[in-house]
Amino acid sequence: MWLDKYYLPTLFSVVIYTTDENPIRSADELLRYVQEEFAVSTLQREPGERVQILDESGSVVGDLPEISDERIVDIYADMVLARHLDGRAVSLQRQGRMGTYPPMSGQEAAQVGSAYALDEPDWIFPSYREHAASTVRGLPLEQTVLYWMGNTNGMDTPEDVNVFPMAVPIATQILHAVGMAWASRLTGRDDEAFVAYFGDGATSEGDFHEAMNFAGVFDTPTVFFCNNNQWAISGPRERQTASETLAQKATAYGLEGVQVDGMDPLAVYSVTRQAIEKAKHPDADELRPTLIEAFQYRFGVHTTADDPNVYRDDDEVDDWRKKDPIARLEAFCRDRGLLDDETVREITEAVRSRVDDAIEAAESAVRPGPEELFDEAYAVPTPELERQYAALETLRERYGDEVFLE
Repeated sequence: MWLDKYYLPTLFSVVIYTTDENPIRSADELLRYVQEEFAVSTLQREPGERVQILDESGSVVGDLPEISDERIVDIYADMVLARHLDGRAVSLQRQGRMGTYPPMSGQEAAQVGSAYALDEPDWIFPSYREHAASTVRGLPLEQTVLYWMGNTNGMDTPEDVNVFPMAVPIATQILHAVGMAWASRLTGRDDEAFVAYFGDGATSEGDFHEAMNFAGVFDTPTVFFCNNNQWAISGPRERQTASETLAQKATAYGLEGVQVDGMDPLAVYSVTRQAIEKAKHPDADELRPTLIEAFQYRFGVHTTADDPNVYRDDDEVDDWRKKDPIARLEAFCRDRGLLDDETVREITEAVRSRVDDAIEAAESAVRPGPEELFDEAYAVPTPELERQYAALETLRERYGDEVFLE
């Protein structure tokens, strides 16, 4: 039974029991009392009930998770890092120093908050926009910059970093996550959970539904994390599905679905942490997988090849900017004495230095030669590929490599 204000008749005995010592004057007060008294999980709610802990001003409106002050400040710092990297990357692309880049400003809370909720053995399977989550999980910042500069060495993930290579094809990584989660169960590795990140547009792909169905049938330790940023390129959320929420799609596969304020880092952390625990230690009557819909917004372009002014209004963007996750968490931290002007300045300076170093390292890396375009296209080169390579060699001899590498 879902515990909300519409079940007042069912809970009337609770009202009578608590009236003398702890008067309850409203349905909302009753709901809070019952949830506290019976420790109801934030996952155990209707998918349309959005979980929130911090409101737009940074005030606490929900139950704070068990997390240290130090980690909250670290979450703030990594969100600032993600925002600054985003701005620099867009600038580099406009200068011709980086290829097409997918910004993620506005989505920092969902990525950083969820990544902080993971345990060391856990894996993440990013799409092409999870730069912040990958960084939190240990992927060197230089690797991300290198990748978007077109260097395949950016995909060389260190062996001790549990981050799957980013996926540009829509939704393919969801199947990979479920496959590895199933393998983990088959081999008895019960301390691992697997998080698949994807956008709202991916829920229209068959891979999403196949993965969800498989995860439910085989009870894999998977967390499906949907970054619903309201726009799949130029297509609005309402053109993806007629479902009231994306979280409720879990119901079709027998799974638990929950919608969270994706611009509230503490709410995201709390929901993801509970999903991770359930993936590893489910109760006897529940399945391991969870679908999380992080309700949020991307402030900028879909990629640097996109012009969102064609399909959305500035007023819409301005309204969402009022929910800025960084400003929200900073207000909370300042109110609690965790941040002040000096610490914010120190964090900002450290972030700028770190991003500068990553960009310098990436731009200093040896650039791949033109021949590498052909090296791994096929295990055995086709006749057409050999002809193209011969044509390239002729051009290199005539004009020199500097023409191709400048």
